[in-house]
Amino acid sequence: MSADRLRTLVDTRIHRPDAVAEAAARRSRPDSLLGPTGKLMVIAADHPARGALRAGKDPLAMADRAELLDRLVVALGRPGVNGVLGTADVLEDLLLLGALDDKVVVGSMNRAGLAGTVFEIDDRFTGYDAAAIETMGFEMGKMLLRIDPEDPATPATMQACAQAVDSLAARRRIALVEPFISHRVDGRLRNDLSTEAVVRSVTVAAGLGTTSAYTWLKLPVVDDDPDGMERVLSASTLPAVLLGGEVPEDPDAAFRQWEKVLRLPTAMGLVVGRTLLYPPDGDVAAAVDTAVSLL
Repeated sequence: MSADRLRTLVDTRIHRPDAVAEAAARRSRPDSLLGPTGKLMVIAADHPARGALRAGKDPLAMADRAELLDRLVVALGRPGVNGVLGTADVLEDLLLLGALDDKVVVGSMNRAGLAGTVFEIDDRFTGYDAAAIETMGFEMGKMLLRIDPEDPATPATMQACAQAVDSLAARRRIALVEPFISHRVDGRLRNDLSTEAVVRSVTVAAGLGTTSAYTWLKLPVVDDDPDGMERVLSASTLPAVLLGGEVPEDPDAAFRQWEKVLRLPTAMGLVVGRTLLYPPDGDVAAAVDTAVSLL
């Protein structure tokens, strides 16, 4: 991002904070949740609000906000990309930059489970709520649900997610639920990506709230079983999008996995962040175009 553009963005925040609401009000909303490919292609950028800044081998890759915004603008400008996921600070920067017209905007809701903390499982809602998502004219609210069988803080997060599902549904907004079965390993919270664990997380997430009419799922791709993703996606009739996760050492292998899973009937697209924003070769446009080609 040029120094002048960054200065303009900061000056707007200082002198015209109402410009954020004005930009949201005039944003052109998408006609459909699905893009020209018939799938949803969302770029995820809500990691920094959890203190998760690593991409590949760089522990602070996402810490430079101007660089992150540059990468997001490139990704959102590629054909076939029709959505973005972020917290208020990131989405408002993108609104002020005029990058969200006709995009599916997903507000990130619970970010209190900071990476590497003793309270990581206690994922309270510190970001968007359903009322704010409606006010801003956004299409979805995303929530993370990590279920640790040995942590008594888990039920509170489940209850908060169920309430958020209901609040979004009452406003006809999609609740995008990202569930995991998680465990402490050597003091750190780790997600269990076995087929059995992911299937179990799907069945719990699908049952949250008093209605599932507006619930979608955001799920990892399992690789411990050749038929694992068929089992995962057959555990519910809810639409599901695949998450990208950490930057893989072999991006091509990840792309091949996604391509296979996207053929399944409830697989409705991709929500990918660091894998596309911080590819090993640095070419954001090429990485995004490859992912879109899978759709």
